[in-house]
Amino acid sequence: MSTSKREEVLSHLRYIRRELRDMHQMLSDDNLLPETTELKEVHASLDALYQLLSGKTKKKPKPEFDD
Repeated sequence: MSTSKREEVLSHLRYIRRELRDMHQMLSDDNLLPETTELKEVHASLDALYQLLSGKTKKKPKPEFDD
C-alpha cells in the first residue's frame, strides 16, 4: 500500500473511531440513540474507506426511463 493511501486510510479510521466513540459516550451517559444522520455519516465513511481499500467504485444505477 502506498504511503499516501496508507495516510488516507489512517485519516478515515481516526475520524470513524472518533465518531463511534462520541456515539458510545452518548449511549452510555444519556441512554439515548444517536441521530439517524450521524449513523448515515459514519456508514458513508465506512463505505468510503472500503472503496479506498478495495479499489472498487460503486456502479451508478441505470436510469429507469429512457428519454
